[in-house]
Amino acid sequence: MAQMIEVIPRRESSAPTLIRRWLNAIWQTLSPVLMGMLILAGLWQVAAWISGGTLPTPLATASTLRELLSDPFYDNGPNDKGIGIQLMASLGRVFTGWGIGIAIAIPLGMLLGSSAALRKMLAPVIEILRPVSPLAWYPLGLAVLHNAPKAVVFAIVITSLWPTLVNTTMGVQNIPADLKAVSKVFRFSRWRYISKVLLPAAFPAILTGMRLSMGIAWMVIVAGEMLAGGTGLGFFVWDSWNALSLERVMSAILVIGITGLALDRLFSLIGQRMAAWQEGGH
Repeated sequence: MAQMIEVIPRRESSAPTLIRRWLNAIWQTLSPVLMGMLILAGLWQVAAWISGGTLPTPLATASTLRELLSDPFYDNGPNDKGIGIQLMASLGRVFTGWGIGIAIAIPLGMLLGSSAALRKMLAPVIEILRPVSPLAWYPLGLAVLHNAPKAVVFAIVITSLWPTLVNTTMGVQNIPADLKAVSKVFRFSRWRYISKVLLPAAFPAILTGMRLSMGIAWMVIVAGEMLAGGTGLGFFVWDSWNALSLERVMSAILVIGITGLALDRLFSLIGQRMAAWQEGGH
């Protein structure tokens, strides 16, 4: 009797399939970004041609940036430090000013959102102070603190707190009425109401305000450090301009922009994680 041999169809290995899917997902994510970068580089190159060589080309700037990043933390004295040291100095001032600003804005925003009378009293004051240019606060900070770097932090505190203050106020105002009713039914203490109802409900708005505040703080730091001097990316830009090195200026602009993008993406990631955590029933 002839032996029957069952032919089993060969299955494609799952590992190559997963790798292809992974590479495809990465490409779908990065291809729009790469396209945008190519468009930016093309416009930059055209602008360099139109300027007759005054504006450095992307390739010339990339060469200078690579040189700066080859030893970013060298320190040859007060006016000759690596771009890594300058970046760390700027980030330190930004996070200090931003942190103080949100420490003021969040509690005050919670009070304003909970009290209509307090909102009516302080709304005109906020609207008068909020549009003031960041650089207008620098001389006041310098006069009071007698220290240029601290005056920059002072300007960041004043100008970065407003988005968080406004968003926190709106977030608390818009807490659903049924959540407030439940807290009254169960007779929540003030602290329990804040921790279990107010903060979770208002957190998306608060986080948006913190994200906007960080963006403002990062913009203010460059202008402030141009005035203050010493260290920081703003000082680096101004010092490079005085040395007539536009390649270094453009390199610093790229570092400033990429760092700002990274900070913004960090807040976006935190928002996504918190949203997923809340949807999970925590």
